[in-house]
Amino acid sequence: METKVLVVDDSIVVRQVVSFMLTTAGYVVVQAVDGNDALTKLNTDNISMVITDLNMPGMDGIELIKQIRRASTYRFMPVVMLTTQSQECKRQEGKAAGATCWICKPFTSAQLVGIVKKVFTLRP
Repeated sequence: METKVLVVDDSIVVRQVVSFMLTTAGYVVVQAVDGNDALTKLNTDNISMVITDLNMPGMDGIELIKQIRRASTYRFMPVVMLTTQSQECKRQEGKAAGATCWICKPFTSAQLVGIVKKVFTLRP
């Protein structure tokens, strides 16, 4: 079974960079431009994991995580927050919403792929 990762970010450049890093590592990537687009794709594609930005227009990453966690189907799906925000209060807000982990921009391919691999080994 292929591992499909949903990458959610309003920046096309970030989506393309993350997608390149993950496809190079052997993952299949689906891109979403915001939280609403992500929820639609989550319900139509066989997604294994979500990587989302925090600050997006419409629905931000925290609200997206809350929406994902409300669905019993996705309760244990890994959700990684990928953001420029490094404040502890934002991390706590993300954790409370149900984020599996947090990656701060900028990041390297090794960091991103390492986190993705680690998160998949922690799944129930």
